[in-house]
Amino acid sequence: MSTTAEIKKEAERRMQASIDALKTELKHLRTGRASVAILEGVTVEYYGNPTPLNQVANLSAPDATMLLVNPWEPTLCPAIEKAIRSADLGLNPSSDGKVVRVPVPPPTEERRKEIVKKAHGLAEQAKVEIRHHRHDANEKVKKEGKGGTISADDEKRTLDEVQKLTDRMTGEVDTVLKTKEKEILAR
Repeated sequence: MSTTAEIKKEAERRMQASIDALKTELKHLRTGRASVAILEGVTVEYYGNPTPLNQVANLSAPDATMLLVNPWEPTLCPAIEKAIRSADLGLNPSSDGKVVRVPVPPPTEERRKEIVKKAHGLAEQAKVEIRHHRHDANEKVKKEGKGGTISADDEKRTLDEVQKLTDRMTGEVDTVLKTKEKEILAR
């Protein structure tokens, strides 16, 4: 049997994992600034095997509108260009034989709104996960109450604390979303 403290700790850990997953997902959304995270999902054919781009090249963002891909083997430049083009990111890389330059055009106003809409969807998904974790924790607490391991007062207090934890975590999701929204809509 678990104690109420263990139940709350587990719920908090699971809720925090949902927020961390949201932050990771939001990193992949394109904003007005160039970020190497945009290229995270790109794989390159390397000796016949699909290999993540960051395992065959150094990635950097020297300024807000340019990404540089510096392959460890210059012969990979054409394959890297092809991989970036076929990743359907709306990017048009160019190479000088040693370095692949990827200009990142600022998204149009319409595209920014689409990105914000997607961010809202991801945030809502995180909130649903958090509420699901709350439900699981509440079920465990009620089970402990019915089993007689905790008093009715402890059960009520713990349910209230789990609700406060849920409110705090959904508030954190809103904060993360607002920050990302400002970043996307900034020009």
